[in-house]
Amino acid sequence: MKKSLSPVILMFLGLLLLSAGIYIVKTSIDPQGMVRVLPYVCIGLGCGIFGHGTGDVISRRILKNHPTKEKEIEIEKNDERNIAIGSLAKAKAYDMMIYVFGALMLAFALMEVELAALLLLVFAYLFVVAYGIYYRYKYDKEM
Repeated sequence: MKKSLSPVILMFLGLLLLSAGIYIVKTSIDPQGMVRVLPYVCIGLGCGIFGHGTGDVISRRILKNHPTKEKEIEIEKNDERNIAIGSLAKAKAYDMMIYVFGALMLAFALMEVELAALLLLVFAYLFVVAYGIYYRYKYDKEM
């Protein structure tokens, strides 16, 4: 019972965030500081959460009438070949991301973008690289 209720809760949470964001945009007269950004963050998160919950509700309702198709999808999702393909695709995307974000940081530095924005990008880049190194070390010890 809990499984079938959670997408509905996500749907309503998304609608709540979306409506709160729209309400704040319409009612705030001279937004300053956090109030300037908060409604748009609420709208974006609300749309994403609502779409995710709605997609889950629709797919569950459709698959409820077709149990063989549901079983087929579950088998395909847990297939070792598909998992290996997904992992390889993620690894290739990570490899490309390293070069793309490195070039982007260099371009931002040459364009003299504000230092705070550049440092945020550098810290995010270094965090991702450190995360990759950590798991590389962890999996190297396990295998």
